[in-house]
Amino acid sequence: MTEFVLVAGAWLGSWAWDEVVPELRAAGHGTHPLTLSGLADRQGVPAGQQTHVQDIVDEVVGHDLRDVVLVGHSYSGIPTGQAAERIGDRLARVVFVDSNVPADGESFVSGWPDGRAMVEASIAKNGGFWAPLTTADCDGQGLTGEQIARIVGGSTPHPGATLTEPAVLAHPLGELPATYIKCLLDGAEPSDDVAALLTGERWRLVTMDTGHWPMFSQPRELARILLDAAG
Repeated sequence: MTEFVLVAGAWLGSWAWDEVVPELRAAGHGTHPLTLSGLADRQGVPAGQQTHVQDIVDEVVGHDLRDVVLVGHSYSGIPTGQAAERIGDRLARVVFVDSNVPADGESFVSGWPDGRAMVEASIAKNGGFWAPLTTADCDGQGLTGEQIARIVGGSTPHPGATLTEPAVLAHPLGELPATYIKCLLDGAEPSDDVAALLTGERWRLVTMDTGHWPMFSQPRELARILLDAAG
């Protein structure tokens, strides 16, 4: 039995996986949707990036999980990638869902130069938090009006320190067994850093004909891809 630890991206919590979890459980696997510190039902908990890494490690080690598939979406690919190397032989695979990936010594904002000023301005203006998603942010991503309302309605301010603190990796990320899911409505090609990792023997690419939030727009298809990755 595979144990899936599911970590949604910025502004979101464990609730984002509500339509994916039943599909994984129906296939006989364990599911652990995770809310990171400072978000959703854990608002008010102080958090930096290493806090989020530790949240994921604690979920795995605290429940003594084995044969673990770590799933990181969007921003959460950064802490998930770091946690993947820290859980050692508990890891079966890491799956990055249209996500950023960590680079040692680099932060979320340093890996996103075009948007860095925008993110940092939002953090400064909003008391140390990245302002939540708006309806306009979700346009063109294959979502229904109802799905957009769910995402925007459930979004909470994202702790700014998690976006500006650097990642810490002991080994090259390409050494991890990994699947990268590229959502084509959010850009036809992976970023340059991901493309470089995909040239290695341990990484493989899967594409989805949907937008950046496939757990809402295509939850069954996403679950199928996760099951394939675990297999």
